[in-house]
Amino acid sequence: MPSNAPSFLRTHGKPSNVGHRGAMGTRPENTLAAFEEAARLGADWVELDVRLSKDGVPMVLHDATLERTTTGRGPVSRASARTLAKLDAGAWFGKAYRGEPVPRLDAVLAWARERGVGVEIELKGDPVCAPGLAEAVVKAVKDTSTTDRVLAISFDHAVCKHLKSIAKSLRTGLLYAARPADPVAFAKLAKADVLVPHASFVCPEDVARAHGAGLGVATWAPSDPKVLAALVSAGVDAITVDHPDVLAKVLRAAK
Repeated sequence: MPSNAPSFLRTHGKPSNVGHRGAMGTRPENTLAAFEEAARLGADWVELDVRLSKDGVPMVLHDATLERTTTGRGPVSRASARTLAKLDAGAWFGKAYRGEPVPRLDAVLAWARERGVGVEIELKGDPVCAPGLAEAVVKAVKDTSTTDRVLAISFDHAVCKHLKSIAKSLRTGLLYAARPADPVAFAKLAKADVLVPHASFVCPEDVARAHGAGLGVATWAPSDPKVLAALVSAGVDAITVDHPDVLAKVLRAAK
């Protein structure tokens, strides 16, 4: 387990600003338009979701089905990468974003490398429902030479452990929306490098203990300046928000 997880996540000594699905508050989520806007608004990292296409290509989509954010219908897993790439992933958000495609993971990673932006990749679906997803993600990361700027995250212990078994140098984060009795032990069971609790479960004591164990602490939070300032004070290493510009202002004001 890397001992530099906290410093790996931080930017210039402060918590990194992570755009949730890009800048999903003002752009269609999980599209290059959203990722580019997040970077423009001050995000150091972007967070995205990945699912496998029918032919085993990692595509950037949150939902298991296509209806909410694309012009397609049915499960993502039943459509080929070529079919998914032809769907409109922007029209649902507004006329200005018509024609925005569903991106492949490797395309976003290549963009991030050129832009100097880190990427949090959430793997969607469990190993049984999505066999090969971890392997496909690892391949995309290696092929784009972005291992040093990627954090692979999941709510599933098994996914985190499997990622470590096939890519020891890839940093992993364990998401949780309910506080475990012992967060550090919780992470170590999953062989994770980073704890990723919801903001409501962040406290300075847990952050300090995690750092003492060589673990990073990332979180996701509402774009509320008071909440974000408290998280910065608690010592977290990265904060994921829908509105990166709001967090950028909080970070500029932080000592």
